[in-house]
Amino acid sequence: MGTTFWVRRFFLVLGGAFAIIAVAQFLKGHELAAAVEQGFLWAPITAAIFIGARIYQSRRGLHCAICRDTPEMQGHDHPLG
Repeated sequence: MGTTFWVRRFFLVLGGAFAIIAVAQFLKGHELAAAVEQGFLWAPITAAIFIGARIYQSRRGLHCAICRDTPEMQGHDHPLG
């Protein structure tokens, strides 16, 4: 897995984390501007930690059987059906 894979994965996680965090903050009663601000603050932190952990696991040969997000795992059967 090259750099392009991890950069694309980072931005995918970044977008998802931003949406979840901003919506959660908005549903908690924060103003929209404050919710978006929290999304912008925490989404890059969340994505960096997630991608850093996945790179570390990938280099050690540990693959997420549930995620099947790496090319090595996409051909294997899913353990949960």
